[in-house]
Amino acid sequence: MIVNDRLTSYLHSLDSRESEIIEAIGREARADRVPIIRQETGSLLKVLLKMNKPQRILEIGTAVAYSAILMSECLEPGATITTVEKYEKRIPIARENIRRAGKEDCITLIEGDALEVMAGLEPGYDFIFMDAAKGQYIHFLPEVLRLLKKGGLLVSDNVLQDGDIIESRFAVTRRNRTIYSRMRDYLWQLKHMKEFETAVLTVGDGVTISTKLTE
Repeated sequence: MIVNDRLTSYLHSLDSRESEIIEAIGREARADRVPIIRQETGSLLKVLLKMNKPQRILEIGTAVAYSAILMSECLEPGATITTVEKYEKRIPIARENIRRAGKEDCITLIEGDALEVMAGLEPGYDFIFMDAAKGQYIHFLPEVLRLLKKGGLLVSDNVLQDGDIIESRFAVTRRNRTIYSRMRDYLWQLKHMKEFETAVLTVGDGVTISTKLTE
């Protein structure tokens, strides 16, 4: 773990309950072992959205639409979320969850490969939430830069891999070595790009918050 388990449990105990639909989808996702954002990451997202009041949000990685629905509950009237998912087995579940939440008017789910979908989107997003295949973040970055408007926020989840990101490549399983290497490249690039100002936070499984400085 990145932070002490006891401290995390205490912080969780301070949170108020989520809406009934969010609680239900969360329980179902955990029962089916579907990865969803951690509780503290959800709290951070809600604060950022209520502070920045974005009108156009892009989410890369829908899963079962847990985070999209959670974000939708924080939006101003007229704001929209476009969310992208390519895993066919989860898409019907995500669509049904969006319907259950009554969010079909503000959440649009697009099926397909994230890079291909992003290439067809128009720029001008105020907020982009990255929560897809971790080894692909570095490849998504050029499209993110194109789509995000000046002053917009990019939030990337799971960037510290439970703290294992700092381990030697020989200390992690072979199947994770490429992912960890690419994530380290992604973090270095975010911190050194003139187009972004980025903070890396030990929230949840690691989160970056980047604000775009230039058009």
